Parts: sequence; C-alpha cells; structure tokens
Amino acid sequence: MSDLKAELTEILDEAEWEWLIPHVQRDAVILVAPELNLVDVGVAIASDNIPSVEQWIDEQLITKPTTVQVGEWNLERSKRFNTLIVQPYVLVKEIVATS
Repeated sequence: MSDLKAELTEILDEAEWEWLIPHVQRDAVILVAPELNLVDVGVAIASDNIPSVEQWIDEQLITKPTTVQVGEWNLERSKRFNTLIVQPYVLVKEIVATS
C-alpha cells in the first residue's frame, strides 16, 4: 500500500481548468473536497476500498462537478486544480486563491 501511495504522490500535479475540460466531457473528473487528502482518495479508489469511497460519496466529499461549477470554471479558464490521475478517473481539488 505504501508503494501505491508513494507512486501516486509522485504523479500529483497541478492543472489549469482548460486542460481538464476534455476529461469533464468524458465524465471522468471527480471533485475532491478540501478536507480530504487527494492522494488518500486516490489510494482508496485504486485499491478498491469500497467502504471509504462509499462514505465519501454519501457525505458528498467526492462528487462529479456540477453544471454550475463547470460554468463558473469556464469563465475562469486559468483556474488551477491539484490533480491526480487514477485511471479511468482524474481526481481534482480546487486551488482556492488567497487574497
């Protein structure tokens, strides 16, 4: 398990909204809540940890982007996200700009 976590930590990246649009169009993007660790979610999905994934879905901590969110992000194409690819999904976590 720690090998998987290390591997996913290594491929953690940052992407602009523009780059994620094709993945949203194929319904592959999963939005991860700020309070969850992106790598931990990736490990749970990759290792078929169904109880954890189901709990996060039930608590709406991992969701598909809503039409409203996609609309807002389309207005700000340079919006950035932390991203993690866990085939066939692209896990994303919104980077909130601090003022």
